[in-house]
Amino acid sequence: MAELNAIPLFIEMTNEYLIVYDIIWALSFNQNIQQQIRSNLSFMFKLTVLAKECDNEQMCKMIQGILWNLEINHENRPTSKIKNEKTFDIMISYSHKEEVLCKQIYDELIKSGYRVWIDFDHMHGNVMDAMAQAIEQSHTIIICMSEQYQKSNYCRAEANYAYQKQRKIIPIIVEKHYKPDGWLLFLIGQLLYVDFNKYEFLRAMELLFKELKVANTSETHVVPVEPKEDTTVVVSTLSVSSPKKSASLILSQNIIEWTQTQVQDWLLGHNLVQMSRLLTNCDGRSLIYLSKYTKRCETQQILNLLQEDSLRRINESISLIELSCFQSLMDQQKRLFPWTDANSKKKDSQVYCLINNEMKETRL
Repeated sequence: MAELNAIPLFIEMTNEYLIVYDIIWALSFNQNIQQQIRSNLSFMFKLTVLAKECDNEQMCKMIQGILWNLEINHENRPTSKIKNEKTFDIMISYSHKEEVLCKQIYDELIKSGYRVWIDFDHMHGNVMDAMAQAIEQSHTIIICMSEQYQKSNYCRAEANYAYQKQRKIIPIIVEKHYKPDGWLLFLIGQLLYVDFNKYEFLRAMELLFKELKVANTSETHVVPVEPKEDTTVVVSTLSVSSPKKSASLILSQNIIEWTQTQVQDWLLGHNLVQMSRLLTNCDGRSLIYLSKYTKRCETQQILNLLQEDSLRRINESISLIELSCFQSLMDQQKRLFPWTDANSKKKDSQVYCLINNEMKETRL
C-alpha cells in the first residue's frame, strides 16, 4: 500500500466517507505511510483542527488515533506526576465483544488481591491519552486476543504502546479457534499464552495466576516517564482492588512434604522460571526423583529426554543454565536437610531399573 502511494486518494475520500479515517488509521501504523501523511500539510492541519472541534465521538477517536501514530515517541504528551510507583498491578486490554469473559477474569483477579485497571464503560474524551496513562501506571498488561482485538486499531495502539513502554505482557486467548497472526503474532513473539477455550475457566485462571507470578518475580527494567507538565486526564470508570496479598510462604524443611504450590513458590523464588513451567503439577517427591534421575542416568540421554519433554509441554528448549541451577539448589537442600532413608533407597533403585529398561527398549 505504501508503494502504491494511495494515501492522497484516501485523504481526498475523507470529505465524503468518514470510515476512510479508520482505514487511514490502520495504514498509519506503517512508517512509510506516516511519512506520506506528514508530508501532506493541508491534511495534517485538517486533522489538528478536527481533533479540537469534532463533535462525532467515533470520528474523534479515529482522528486521535491517527495523530497518536504520527507522534512516534509521544515525548510531548503530558503525563501524570506518578513516575516510579505503579498504581495498578494489572491492566486488561480487550475488545468489548469479549466483555463477559473479561469481566469474569477481572473478578477472579480482584478476589486474589490484585489492583486491576479495566475499561467497562468505553472511555470518552481523549481516549489515547487515557489509554497511555493506564499503561504507564500498570505493571503488567493482559492482552485478551481475539479476531476482533486484532482488527481493532485502538487495541493495536494499546498493545503497541504497552510493548513500547516495556511493560510485562501476558497474552491470553478468549475466542474459540482463534490463532494470532499478523501484527499481533509479531508483538507477542515467543511469549507463552493461556488459552481460555482450551481449558476450563478455573484451570485457565490457575495458569494465568502462574504467569502473573512469573511476571512479578522477574525484574522489570523500565525507564520512567518524565513529566513535562501538570495535566488532568479523563479516564473511564475503573475498578481497583485492595493491595495485593503477600505471597510469602514458609516451606517445610523436608522437600518430600512440599505441595505442588510450594514447589512452584520455591522455583520462582530462585528465579527458575522455565523450570517452574516445565514442572507444573510436580510436588516435592517429584523434585527428588528428578534430581536423582539426572545424576544416575547418562548426561546426554537425560538432556535429550528433558529437551523433548520441554518442547512438548511448554514449547521451549530447556535452559541448561536453569537446569544446572536447579541441580545445584537441590544439592544444597539435600546437604541441609537429607531426605533419603533405607526404604526410599530400595524403592528408588527399583524405579531407576524400570526407567532404564524402558529407555533401552525405546532405543531398540
